[in-house]
Amino acid sequence: MDPFEDTLRRLRETFHAGHTRPAEFRAAQLRGLGRFLQDNKQLLYDALAQDLHKATQLDSAFIRKEPFGLVLIIAPWNYPLNLTLVPLVGALAAGNCVVLKPSEISKSIEKVLAEELPRYLDQSCFAVVLGGPQETGQLLEHRFDYIFFTGSPRVGKIVMTAAAKHLTPVTLELGGKNPCYVDDDCDPQIVANRVAWFRYFNAGQTCVAPDYLLCSPEMQERLLPALQSTITHFYGDDPQSSPDLGRIINQKQFQRLRALLGCGRVAIGGQSDERDRYIGDPRIQARVLPCIKKPLSLRSARQPHTHPVLSQVVKRVLAQTSSGGFCGNDGFMHMTLASLPFGGVGASGIGRYHGKFSFDTFSHHRACLLRSPGMEKLNAIRYPPHSPRRLRVLLVAMEARGCSCTLL
Repeated sequence: MDPFEDTLRRLRETFHAGHTRPAEFRAAQLRGLGRFLQDNKQLLYDALAQDLHKATQLDSAFIRKEPFGLVLIIAPWNYPLNLTLVPLVGALAAGNCVVLKPSEISKSIEKVLAEELPRYLDQSCFAVVLGGPQETGQLLEHRFDYIFFTGSPRVGKIVMTAAAKHLTPVTLELGGKNPCYVDDDCDPQIVANRVAWFRYFNAGQTCVAPDYLLCSPEMQERLLPALQSTITHFYGDDPQSSPDLGRIINQKQFQRLRALLGCGRVAIGGQSDERDRYIGDPRIQARVLPCIKKPLSLRSARQPHTHPVLSQVVKRVLAQTSSGGFCGNDGFMHMTLASLPFGGVGASGIGRYHGKFSFDTFSHHRACLLRSPGMEKLNAIRYPPHSPRRLRVLLVAMEARGCSCTLL
């Protein structure tokens, strides 16, 4: 019998029930922790003395941000320039040396990055390496001081396993699911405009594009005609000839996507042209427009997701779901703001970046303590032999400075 199973299940159920989310609950727990320290002060002192012969000591600290060292950045194919350069900026700004591995699938960008980019950077601290899965696997056998990966959860597990062998910290930007909840009070045409634009941007090859809609049967009946109207307005009667609709990256992805058309009823679009790597995208499959009785019972929506809903519903969705990012009444615009961190949670990734968050990601936050070499008479009060009077003086002094007392 697993001695931990019941305890872990109980704690997870408590978390999913939302008991730990209110600020009042958190403050109450911290007050309880403070009472524990106060009520059991002597007991803790005695226990420390018995275990370590250790007395109390007072500390304060500051943080110094330093580069990790040698960083590996593995970039994806869907945004091969942006998702290469944005983390590269953070890594270089933090003072690291960088090995850049662009995706072999986006061949043209890979070629430009390999041939041209090194001419603009100091090659003693920067390198571009090429290759597919086999070469990437060989690369991961080496020790790096930090690894930044953008790609699928399957490959993310491979990267994290390789990093674990060297205890290397990682940022994993992984694909997740992006549900879009549509409330009955929403304007279906506004929803259609925004959902269609975000879904078909880059031919749908965006990790934060809306994957599916959650709505009532009544909203579904209103939304499908609005989507058809929007799609025609955006891309014309012949979307394949539209200069605003992209193409699938390669034949492998094209075949994968075309196979999905047989999984449900195609409501809009669905035509395909293998030579042009074109799929009637825009397309809507009825199977991804589920009818739900209690849409806000959703507990875990992976990756940054979109909820075009009214303000009172937004609060409820935020309180009852978890995701790397959130955008109400629009699509993935939150990821365009440098003032906001971008990243996943759980299966959709680890870590965050964009703007200053990129600098922080590629920096080691070093805890430091700097003390004056003088004023030894003041410091002498902390040296043994200890007495209750000395301890009281130290506590009063620390409280006056607004510092915390840590038992070491």
